[in-house]
Amino acid sequence: MAPESQLRAADASDREYAERLLTDEGLPVADLDGKIDCLRICEVNGERVGVGGLEICGDSALLRSVAVEETARGNGYGRTICERLLDDAADAGVESAYLLTTTAPEFFDAQGFAEVERESAPFEIRDTTEFAELCPDSAVCMARGVDATEGNSDTETGGKSA
Repeated sequence: MAPESQLRAADASDREYAERLLTDEGLPVADLDGKIDCLRICEVNGERVGVGGLEICGDSALLRSVAVEETARGNGYGRTICERLLDDAADAGVESAYLLTTTAPEFFDAQGFAEVERESAPFEIRDTTEFAELCPDSAVCMARGVDATEGNSDTETGGKSA
């Protein structure tokens, strides 16, 4: 059984950690200066093991920058990050969440996301820096309702979203 994890708001002292982990995973970091407040840090026993972000855009949200340290994968931390971020989205009145991924569509499919046409995302999502500028056109766009519970399995394959 994996140790209990905590998800907390990132602060300026987490920027270097988040940038390193996201860069190691090939995820965009160009807009982190303006987005550190949307990031959450996953900790286990006081040690950082992952990061994830949520940009709220009206009644939709962009799930972004989800990455787990390679040494911590397979313990459910990626799934936990996603679940807690989606809980935050639901608490904020968000109805649907979107993401872009180039490497982990199977992981996000297991979290209840389904592939959608990029153009079907709401304008506010398509207008984010990550969506409009940082992620390649080849990235898979996925979406789900924030109250959806399907796909919450007890296993994790690791993975990341842009």
